[in-house]
Amino acid sequence: MPNRFIFLSRPLRLRCTGPLDCHISFHLYYLFIFYFHIFNNRNRQDRGIGEEKTKKREVGKRLNKRRGKEKRRARETREKTHKPARSPAGEKNKQKGNNAVFEGTSGIDAKKTACEFTGDILRTPVSEDMLGRVFNGSGKPIDRGPTVLAEDYLDIMGQPINPQCRIYPEEMIQTGISAIDGMNSIARGQKIPIFSAAGLPHNEIAAQICRQAGLVQKSKDVMDYSADNFAIVFAAMGVNMETARFFKSDFEENGSMDNVCLFLNLANDPTIERIITPRLALTTAEYLAYQCEKHVLVILTDMSSYAEALREVSAAREEVPGRRGFPGYMYTDLATIYERAGRVEGRNGSITQIPILTMPNDDITHPIPDLTGYITEGQVYVDRQLHNRQIYPPINVLPSLSRLMKSAIGEGMTRKDHADVSNQLYACYAIGKDVQAMKAVVGEEALTSDDLLYLEFLQKFEKNFIAQGPYDNRTVYETLDIGWQLLRIFPKEMLKRIPQSTLAEFYPRESARH
Repeated sequence: MPNRFIFLSRPLRLRCTGPLDCHISFHLYYLFIFYFHIFNNRNRQDRGIGEEKTKKREVGKRLNKRRGKEKRRARETREKTHKPARSPAGEKNKQKGNNAVFEGTSGIDAKKTACEFTGDILRTPVSEDMLGRVFNGSGKPIDRGPTVLAEDYLDIMGQPINPQCRIYPEEMIQTGISAIDGMNSIARGQKIPIFSAAGLPHNEIAAQICRQAGLVQKSKDVMDYSADNFAIVFAAMGVNMETARFFKSDFEENGSMDNVCLFLNLANDPTIERIITPRLALTTAEYLAYQCEKHVLVILTDMSSYAEALREVSAAREEVPGRRGFPGYMYTDLATIYERAGRVEGRNGSITQIPILTMPNDDITHPIPDLTGYITEGQVYVDRQLHNRQIYPPINVLPSLSRLMKSAIGEGMTRKDHADVSNQLYACYAIGKDVQAMKAVVGEEALTSDDLLYLEFLQKFEKNFIAQGPYDNRTVYETLDIGWQLLRIFPKEMLKRIPQSTLAEFYPRESARH
């Protein structure tokens, strides 16, 4: 049977062979046009064209995608509405063509959920009343308290600071841990990470720093623990419920919660929220430091979870991966977090950062600690061998470093013998490690009398100086006194890194009085 109707594509025509065939052909033609318009309108509705509130094309556990005709600006926020309530705003992560990617959430209905662009960037409400409160990774209260009355709404990315307006950090912040205060002192406005690994007590160290951190004023013998000028902003990223419960209960039981603003991002929370959490914490810290003129200590744990979330988002965006799958811009992204620490001219407040990261497979050459070490001003190294020997905190002082320590200690800040004691302790501990390695080869009988002194110092140093209880809050002066007690193991002639004037003043007395 010959074909009666032939459809031509350019242009669309109908060819008929008789009057009856032409009549049927026109009916089919109009029927085709009718269904074509219906199908086209449905496609326009699915793409959200012509609608202010557009529906989601795809709903996933990690990333939400939206189709729309209009181009959106980078970091523009949107609000999603679904029955029965309106959810908080999210930030645009990427747009390619008509597809826009947002923060992920689970349990929402793609058919009943719509989103609406706000025309603004993501801002967070800030207030001095945020101290003593617990928030989730998006900045919403989760402590069953009232909503914080915002005094201002600030961009979570912060404001650029003129490098000429930065002040060099010259004042020490006391953590109560001898391995940090005595040999790796932290200055106000410094950024110094803690390099840890899986299974090590970095959470306990972070909680202890939050409990015990205080200010050391430039006057001798004066400590200031007043909550009026010292605050702590703690951000936990990718932690489990047990870790979150540990931090909350620890702060509440020890009475330090009144000075702490806590941000908790759990492991089952969206990945994009994990990227926002440290920026929310730093924005809050900037407000407390530069507007309320407080000295703020920001503790970020775990930055490895943040970097892995950054890698996950980069893979979802189909970007070209870099070393070990991490994005090539991870160095720049980490710098946007770490460089928000410091002091600003004309403001009395300061922001001190102590990010904590876990090194995968104890590898310090991994991209996360490697890039972090380039940006920050030193590191505190948590050692697994010390931990296996039941030494807490297991801080290895040899690979640890504080590049700003020299400007934060000394006469008028801590004590004039601080730098000399620290240098001598480093030298004796390093020699003791070498003697310990040599002893394993030649035996103890082949060691000299000086070598035996270094071995004795090594054991007492790890037992009395590094080791301390989780609730043992040592002042910097008590730390220096313990250091002098250990140095008295050696005769004066062997202490070559301490000037004779300092030896004459501090070496004879059993307890340095200040």
